[in-house]
Amino acid sequence: MVASLRLPSLAYLFTSPSAALGRRSEAVFRRGRHPRPPLAAGFSAQSTAAVPPATEERAGKQKSRGEDRAVTPRSQDFNAWYLDVIEHAELADYGPVRGTMVIRPYGYAIWEAIQDYLNVKFKETGHSNMYFPQFIPYSFIEKEASHVEGFSPELALVTIGGGKELEEKLVVRPTSETIVNHMFTQWIHSHRDLPLMINQWANVTRWEMRTKPFIRTLEFLWQEGHTAHATPEEAEKEALQMIDVYTKFAYEQAAIPVIAGRKSRVERFAGADRTYTIEAMMGDRKALQAGTSHNLGQNFSRAFGTQFTDENGNRQHVWQTSWAISTRFVGGIIMTHGDDAGLMLPPRLAPIQVIVIPIYKKADERSGVISAATSVKEALQSAGVKVKLDDSEQRTPGWKFNFWEMKGVPLRIEIGPRDVSSGSVVVSRRDIPGKEGKVFGISMEPAVLEAYVKDKLDEIQSSLLQRVKIFRDRNIVDVSSYDELKEAISQGKWARGPWSASDQDELRVKEETGATIRCFPFDQPEDVKTCLMTGNPASEVAIFAKSY
Repeated sequence: MVASLRLPSLAYLFTSPSAALGRRSEAVFRRGRHPRPPLAAGFSAQSTAAVPPATEERAGKQKSRGEDRAVTPRSQDFNAWYLDVIEHAELADYGPVRGTMVIRPYGYAIWEAIQDYLNVKFKETGHSNMYFPQFIPYSFIEKEASHVEGFSPELALVTIGGGKELEEKLVVRPTSETIVNHMFTQWIHSHRDLPLMINQWANVTRWEMRTKPFIRTLEFLWQEGHTAHATPEEAEKEALQMIDVYTKFAYEQAAIPVIAGRKSRVERFAGADRTYTIEAMMGDRKALQAGTSHNLGQNFSRAFGTQFTDENGNRQHVWQTSWAISTRFVGGIIMTHGDDAGLMLPPRLAPIQVIVIPIYKKADERSGVISAATSVKEALQSAGVKVKLDDSEQRTPGWKFNFWEMKGVPLRIEIGPRDVSSGSVVVSRRDIPGKEGKVFGISMEPAVLEAYVKDKLDEIQSSLLQRVKIFRDRNIVDVSSYDELKEAISQGKWARGPWSASDQDELRVKEETGATIRCFPFDQPEDVKTCLMTGNPASEVAIFAKSY
């Protein structure tokens, strides 16, 4: 049975916030709301069925209580705060099927910034972009035993096409290792065809039962790289190289100090010999797996018969890797840097780095202020700064301050009549609220202003990274016993300790604490220690945490 869906009317969708709003409190941002289910309703933890129709009575109640609803403080309800920020910052909205989302232009612009950086890095490391079909024969999935076992619960299947039942059901792409290998088998014949290194930007479908926008949805966007090599050493080098690309991206672009390492056998990708990961600590101290790189060994090449003739004339199976980063990274940016005022974007990924807001009260002041503001915008734009002038007349300056703070724009430039007279501007930093983040009297002279703005953007980028690094390090506890691990996890922290126990012991930790091994970090202590669970020697420490 298919449930029907009643979407809100366009009149409701575009109801305007009150223009009278001028100032905001330190903690909240208020905007007008249309009478529709809140964003959270589209991402139920219980079901992926269609959203049920709302009654007029229900819609009326939502309108009466939601017209001036505040963004939930982070400390009060982190999940509600997250959903509020996504809605108010206009990043995404719910789709007609529960568990899906519509990525709005501003949210997609952040994803485009991620794409722009990574695309360059992929090509610098020898990869070419291409595209594979999203429909995969089910028989392909069945060829690799651990792969089908790992993905079966999440598969979306097509059984009817053109009004007729299909001879073979099709899988809507959950990942592409199988179809890639099918094609690699046709393209790879000799050692001269290797290495073969490709990437695709695509959508993926995984039928998740517990969903959260950007973090876990039925359909999401990602890039997936796939490579084939002549030797295991080349494949391992590739897998490590790509996790290093992701690590540098997280630190240098997203200002997120991830911890890179190797996944445990329990947590590794279905069909991989080894999985490498970057793990990020969110604002609620949960871990987010932000990117992965897999050494697939010969598992898929043996299943699909992907072989080449080596230099000695012998037939060999290729050695492979796959690696991916997805739109869940957008969710990671929100949960890492955001505050009670909304989104806070690292300048290098911000769609708008500087917002220019003209301020005037009298009609005869408008021309001079707008002219100066336009000149400032054009000067910064010519210097390569992503800048926008908000000269709309429907909103007050105070409303604009709140709105662009909510959208996480790193710098705000204010220009009023006095500033025009003095040839200067006021600059406010998004990462430092209130008077402490506001500087008066910055010259409008292009060379001076451009240098000042670029310096401040670099300063904000570094400040965000350092702030989050301090937060992360304060919330990682070194433990030497299982009791200490349980105590650290119960406090919402990450536990780091020596580990050489079995897979069964690892599953016991998950069952009893809700935490999993996030990774064995690449950065390891040199001395041999004692396993926190068994008391046996342990050469590695592992990081345990609850996660998304």
